[in-house]
Amino acid sequence: MLDYALLDALAAVVRHGSFDRAAKALNVTPSAVSQRVKLLEERVGSVLVKRGQPCVATASGALLCRHTERVQLLEADLGGRMPALPGAQAGAWPTLRIGVNDDSVGTWFLDAVADFCIERSVLLDLVIDDQDHTAQHIRDGSVQGAVTTQAEPVQGCRSVRLGRMRYHAVCSPAFHARYFAEGVGRDALRSAPSVEFNPKDQLQKRFIRRITRADIDPPMHWIPNVAGFLRACVIGLAWGMCPERMIAPYLASGELVEIAPGRHVDIDLYWQSWRLSIEWLDDFGAMLRKQAVDYLD
Repeated sequence: MLDYALLDALAAVVRHGSFDRAAKALNVTPSAVSQRVKLLEERVGSVLVKRGQPCVATASGALLCRHTERVQLLEADLGGRMPALPGAQAGAWPTLRIGVNDDSVGTWFLDAVADFCIERSVLLDLVIDDQDHTAQHIRDGSVQGAVTTQAEPVQGCRSVRLGRMRYHAVCSPAFHARYFAEGVGRDALRSAPSVEFNPKDQLQKRFIRRITRADIDPPMHWIPNVAGFLRACVIGLAWGMCPERMIAPYLASGELVEIAPGRHVDIDLYWQSWRLSIEWLDDFGAMLRKQAVDYLD
């Protein structure tokens, strides 16, 4: 039989990325967490966590994390149906841990899911990552669902298309006059500073290749904050790829202009979640697919 105290320790380390933060979440000492993970590794005969900053699950560890998360969700689901069940916490709110990109959080995602979470008493625990990488969090067992660009289902998951986010290359009028008055070509894009969210962000490079058919490395600002990213474009610090929904009022007011009108980049988004049937998780996925129609193309 699996020892769920040990499995909970493993899942907490992977979820929080360190033994110290896992210890705080479990209300035990870091030494106790380390001992539990080590004992579990000895019992299964395999290394389960790659120690580092952050700690990440090995392939075997990810399998055990997914199992643990599923058991916890099933128990929460059962407790909601049978509040008299021993160990069930009356009025306990289930938590849905989702991998999602910051642009979605800043534009449409929260609006789409708010009513469901309020009506069904579901808590959100959002893991923010680039949309090309959120599916990895399902693989390592740290989330139960993800908004991702990956159409192919992760093993043990289902994948459904949500819609398309459209991105435009924008900058301030003054920035445009300074760098793009003679057009948007290789020389202009090579000299004009751009902004990227983090090293995983490939939207600016994708746009440059589409315009120039070349790999160009312009001066680069790194701003891993969606509001700061947008602000950098508005105040003339750089140009960047911004979601259409986010920049619409700035384009209307003239605070932003497109550097290449009509040359947008479209990103298809998918919802991936476990195939394991859990009523409120299934209902959440169905609701998200329905609501996304109002927010995505």
